[in-house]
Amino acid sequence: MIRLIPVLLAALTLAACSTQKEPLRQIPISKVKVLPLALSDDFEVRKVSQFYNDPRDPNAQKPTISPMIQFERARMNFGAVNNYDRAERYGHYFYTWWRAKREADITVRLEYRQENLGSHVMAKEEHYPAAKGTIETKFTVIGDEYVEEGKIKAWRLLLIENGHVVGLWQSFLWN
Repeated sequence: MIRLIPVLLAALTLAACSTQKEPLRQIPISKVKVLPLALSDDFEVRKVSQFYNDPRDPNAQKPTISPMIQFERARMNFGAVNNYDRAERYGHYFYTWWRAKREADITVRLEYRQENLGSHVMAKEEHYPAAKGTIETKFTVIGDEYVEEGKIKAWRLLLIENGHVVGLWQSFLWN
């Protein structure tokens, strides 16, 4: 029995280290409501970083692509063992950092337009009850959603408190 314990611990450790996390997925909102703007100094979108992962894109095949971008793409696709798994990871990844100076119930919403939908606005939300401090939120538009509807052409990130937009960051093409 005593000899069996190290073997079990080693097996559990190996199993825990070899499992891969699934890419993040949020459920899209079918009808986006327009909210009143009430910007506040208590809330601030600090940074929005986006990564586009699709090596099939002609622009991604250029020899001048940075090694950092190549590494990030390899990191995103790590663990995908076949073409189906890789295709499920193609799309847009958004990493956002925002700050709440006071405690509040905040909903972070990413609104975006995709090339095959024209001016139709899609959205994804994450809710944070009693949020305070600097928080990171990740959004993804990947898999079938990306393949069927195409690239994201314009986007904006909203911080919503009690049905009012208290923080905002948007792409140049958003109107």
